[in-house]
Order: sequence, then C-alpha cells, then structure tokens
Amino acid sequence: MTGRSARDRTPEQRHTDELGRGFGRLMALGVVLVVAGAVGLVYAGVATLTSMLLFGWLLLVGGAVGLLHALQSRGTNFVWLAVIVAALNLAAGVVVIVRPDVAAAALTMFAALLFLTGGVFRLVGGVVVRGPQFGWTLVQGAFDLLLGILVLGNWPHSSRYVLGIFISLALLFDGLGLFAMGFGGRRIVGMVEEGRHGPDEAERGVTNGAERSSAAPWSSLTKKQRRQDRPSE
Repeated sequence: MTGRSARDRTPEQRHTDELGRGFGRLMALGVVLVVAGAVGLVYAGVATLTSMLLFGWLLLVGGAVGLLHALQSRGTNFVWLAVIVAALNLAAGVVVIVRPDVAAAALTMFAALLFLTGGVFRLVGGVVVRGPQFGWTLVQGAFDLLLGILVLGNWPHSSRYVLGIFISLALLFDGLGLFAMGFGGRRIVGMVEEGRHGPDEAERGVTNGAERSSAAPWSSLTKKQRRQDRPSE
C-alpha cells in the first residue's frame, strides 16, 4: 500500500514531500546546535579547549592542502608565497594543538582589544555623526567597551572560558535560527498541501450535493405517489 501510494503521487507532491523532509532535517540540525551550545555554556572551559583543538586541526589540514597545491603548481611566479603561507599554517596548527591554553590566551587578548577599539570607535563616531541611530550606537559602543575592559582586566584567567562562551552562544543562536527556519518551512509546506487538497474536497462536496439534490425530487415524487395510491386502495 505504501509503495503504491508513493508511486501514485504526482511530481509536485513528491517535491513537496522532499521539501518537508529537508525542513525536518534543518530542524534536527538546529536542535543539535542548540544542545551543543547549551552544553558549551555549562562547560565553558571544555568548550574553549575543544574549539582550540578543532582550530589547530583546521590549520593543519589547510596548511597541508595549501602545500600540496603549491607543489602541484610549480613553475608559477607565486609558488614560494603559497609555500610560505602553507608552512605558517602548519606551524600555527602545531602550536595551537600542542599549547591550546597559550593559543586561547592570545586569541582572548586579541578579542578584548577588538572590543575595546570597536567600542571607542562606535562612541566617538556616534557623538560626531549623531545619526538617526544615535542612542543605539552609544549603547553598542558602551557595551563593547565594557566587555573589552572586563575581559582584559581578568586576563589571562578569562581566556579559559571567554572563547568557549562566545562559541557556545554562536552555536545556540545559530541553532535557534535553523530550528525557526525549518519550523516555518514545514508550516508553509503544510499550508500548501492543505490548499492543494482543498479544491478537490470542495469539488467532491459540490458533486455529492448535486447528486443529493438530483435525487431529492424523485424521492418527493415517490412520497406523493404513495399518498395518492393510499385512498384508491
């Protein structure tokens, strides 16, 4: 029965079913990311260490691929530049994998300096320009400045959990966005399916109503004939 019903479906219905399954996978991926983000927020230190190790392996893989590509493109003018970039990626990957705590401390310092400079530029730019989003720009600048001061003031101890919290928050919000996108897509697919089946059911209802209305006069005639036949009997 399932095979026949699947065969009998039109290409539009199969495409709609495929879209529904795709949105369902999107929702499942969103749930996985939300769970990973929540776990990372609880265990921020483990999330920082894991992210550093993944970053180191990505640098190693990127350096190896870049080195192979440079060796394959020998004879070009930029082969030595590609070799140098690949060697730097390999060296950085080895350092991050061997000493993830040092790499986390360096990246945390870099992030704190970015927050500080971004906050200062937003505050100064908001005061000078005074655009339509003046208040919101000042709030963003003050928040970035405060965050940079807090991270930098507690450095290097803050490097144990800051990166893990940032990455976990990114996973959490990305997962929520994917789940909302998949849920909305499945609702749209369901509405399309209801709209597609609606006219068919309406036509069936009209047909059944017409059959009943066409049968009604004959039933009334038979009732009248029965009433007329009774006195004659």
